[in-house]
Amino acid sequence: MLLEGIFPAITTPFYPDGRIYFRKFEHNVERYSRTPVAGMAVLGSTGEAVMLSDDESRQILRTAREAASPEKVLVAGVGRESMIETLRLADFAAEQQFDALLVRTPHYYGPGMGAPQLLTYYNALADRAALPVILYSIPKFTHLELPIEVVAELAQHPNIIAIKDSSGNLERLAALVAATRSAAKRSVMVTPVFQAVTGRMLMAEAEPTPNFISAESLGGVVVVPPAPRVKAMRKKDVGFQVLTGSAHNLLPAFDAKVSGAILAFAAPAPQACQEVYTAWKENDPRVAAEKQQRIIEPSRVVASQYGISGLKYACDLNGYYGGNPRIPLLPLTGEQKAEITALMVDVRN
Repeated sequence: MLLEGIFPAITTPFYPDGRIYFRKFEHNVERYSRTPVAGMAVLGSTGEAVMLSDDESRQILRTAREAASPEKVLVAGVGRESMIETLRLADFAAEQQFDALLVRTPHYYGPGMGAPQLLTYYNALADRAALPVILYSIPKFTHLELPIEVVAELAQHPNIIAIKDSSGNLERLAALVAATRSAAKRSVMVTPVFQAVTGRMLMAEAEPTPNFISAESLGGVVVVPPAPRVKAMRKKDVGFQVLTGSAHNLLPAFDAKVSGAILAFAAPAPQACQEVYTAWKENDPRVAAEKQQRIIEPSRVVASQYGISGLKYACDLNGYYGGNPRIPLLPLTGEQKAEITALMVDVRN
């Protein structure tokens, strides 16, 4: 699976009483599908995945698949503390035609999570998972960082295709790129413009085309046949892919050769983040630097300082339903909302 470009780490909306607001979740997914982002990450840290029951997690995955455009890559956050529970949710994500699994490091027994344990966990999962695995290192929350040498070894597994690194450390990102450069390349299907081909796109292509009704049989009424579906025309060789989880240094991360970004700040500001990537891709350093500068302070305050509550409020400002987080997280104060409102004035969709 090709993982290039911007992937918003989307939120999970709730009613005031804490129940999941599925209609608003559908609205958000449908709206992201109309943006130029490459796809969406569902049930990551921004999605308050640790706040959801297993049944709620399955409902969210099902709803995302039903609401998303087939052209958007869908990444399912399935990380649990044990391999067997992670695999159960991974199997469900595969049934729902997701494209890849985002698996955070098991961390509750942190002192016991050395290299042998992490290698065993991820290798055993990748051996059995029906979907490709994206490693997920987010030490801010787990207080555990995947060692670079462990990532380098895991990159040799044919079903482990990428890492999302949320350390925000550019030197570490560059080291991860260098350490995994020797991983075997995989041939993946892409569109004629070298965008990812998803499993849902292939399923749509396999569906039988409705029979064409001739004009004569309808008494001269001309019926326009359905437009042909876009065919996967090319293949591309892709190595192990490193993705950043930090928006404040997104442009330097692309300069360090990361392939893409799964970003919390892209939940309220997908277009602003996409513009950084587009300018970089088009080799326009001046515009890329301007677009990067525009999101540095908003992303630092909204995502890093205020976290889920800040991201959800920023979503409300930009046409995506955010609402409040689940308790014990609390909504913002009026003063905090005013600060975010001022910062987001120039970061609108």
